[in-house]
Amino acid sequence: MRPILMKGHERPLTFLKYNRDGDLLFSCAKDHTPTVWFADNGERLGTYRGHNGAVWSCDVSRDSMRLITGSADQTVKLWNVQTGSQLYTFNFGSPARSVDFSVGDKLAVITTDPFMELTSAIHVKRIARDPAEQTEESELVIKGPQGRINRAVWGPLNRTIISAGEDAIIRIWDSETGKLLREADKESGHKKTITSLTKSADGSHFLTGSLDKSAKLWDTRTLTLIKTYVTERPVNAVAMSPLLDHVVLGGGQDASAVTTTDHRAGKFEAKFFDKILQEEIGGVKGHFGPINALAFNPDGKSFSSGGEDGYVRLHHFDPDYFNIKI
Repeated sequence: MRPILMKGHERPLTFLKYNRDGDLLFSCAKDHTPTVWFADNGERLGTYRGHNGAVWSCDVSRDSMRLITGSADQTVKLWNVQTGSQLYTFNFGSPARSVDFSVGDKLAVITTDPFMELTSAIHVKRIARDPAEQTEESELVIKGPQGRINRAVWGPLNRTIISAGEDAIIRIWDSETGKLLREADKESGHKKTITSLTKSADGSHFLTGSLDKSAKLWDTRTLTLIKTYVTERPVNAVAMSPLLDHVVLGGGQDASAVTTTDHRAGKFEAKFFDKILQEEIGGVKGHFGPINALAFNPDGKSFSSGGEDGYVRLHHFDPDYFNIKI
């Protein structure tokens, strides 16, 4: 499983996303320029130029025609995936943190950071089929809780929005009315900032990673805690295999807290856990800084990691990985 080292970003990675077919990988970083790569050989296809701030997250439509990106420059942009041209820009009064297309790609949920006197917020935008008809209006704006909302994603059938962030509480909102439906139990929940949230392939459960050095698996409908994976470092990124019962956690201390240059000292490896047994089953070393982003290819045969070191590492699993008997 020799990783393919993908160099194209000048600054730390923030987010990775595969398209539905699994042939393209989109990467976001603090260098203002989202990039698209071939997912099999790591060849760089192109970049999306137009943001002038760190790009925090992205999502790609089901047909791989549209890309949406959220940036610290207080905009969310829609792009034509093939040509790299900008289709539309949503303007906000504060940095845009998280973006997620709904099932069907007709809506997008966007979170914005607290900024000056503005609180954090969750915005739902209608995405027009024809970019010429796109408007700025929000279908819904939910005034968020204290602190940043690091991630918001659609729940089953686009009926709910699941959000998580700095206050460590996962919330489920009604996507039509904006009403708060559920909050995660404080006792069983995370104790520090939730950095990442990813849904299972079927949407029935989701995984959260936190600076409290753990990741937790939750039932999407009931918000019941199913499993907890404990590690010895803050978790910045989480991913779930669509094929096997494996979860991957990535992290490491903040770059500012790292004093040594030895890559083992910072524990910068992606840790694999058995999803059911909650036991660590392996690790993949390589990054020279904390891992900020993780993503599994939808076919489950490869995964990629993005680090504070500015590299994306693409790992194709050996065939024997699929015969692991734990």
